Amino acid sequence: MTAARTPTPETAPPLGLRERKKLKTRLAIRDATYRLIREQGYEATTVEQIAEAAEVSPSTVFRYFPTKEDIVLTDEYDPLLESELRERPVDEPIVESLRIVLRRAMSLGFAEEPEVTRLRTKLMTEVPAVRSRMLESMSVTGAILCRIIAERTGREPGDLEVRTFSMGLIGALTETAAYWAEHDHEDDLPTLVDRTLDMLTSGFAGAENPR
Repeated sequence: MTAARTPTPETAPPLGLRERKKLKTRLAIRDATYRLIREQGYEATTVEQIAEAAEVSPSTVFRYFPTKEDIVLTDEYDPLLESELRERPVDEPIVESLRIVLRRAMSLGFAEEPEVTRLRTKLMTEVPAVRSRMLESMSVTGAILCRIIAERTGREPGDLEVRTFSMGLIGALTETAAYWAEHDHEDDLPTLVDRTLDMLTSGFAGAENPR
């Protein structure tokens, strides 16, 4: 949700030459995109400009990112999200597992690119095309949670309860990011995420006004 760079676990094997080149290209495209958006705005930034700034062809941009919105939204954390959730104890509540994994992701994202993290959530909130694409992409992360929850509960990933709980989590976290951006990023994002996950597990009980 928050990290624009690839958080690499310390236990992950080193990338091969081909993978390093692909990652370098992806990051060059993303860095060029954010730089241009800061300078001239989202709508004025074209794929052709991004390609020129990243020193690649427009077809290369589209090979890595199907749409301009995907450049803003895509990070490499989804595959790691699944593997890291699988590393958590199977008897740990899924919300707590998600809290721990997200806290690590957020710390990595802020440590590497705090301004990119803020710009990204701002675009999610203010640019209709980005928000629309984000809502479409939520199904990918939702499917990951469905698989994890299904394994832990002995249910099928397509069960109604599994799907609604998973997508409820994703929707709640999306709204948390939107709230953070709408309030000029003044709040501490990890604290907001904790409030959100607490709400999902306990409701309003004992928390009339956390502010």
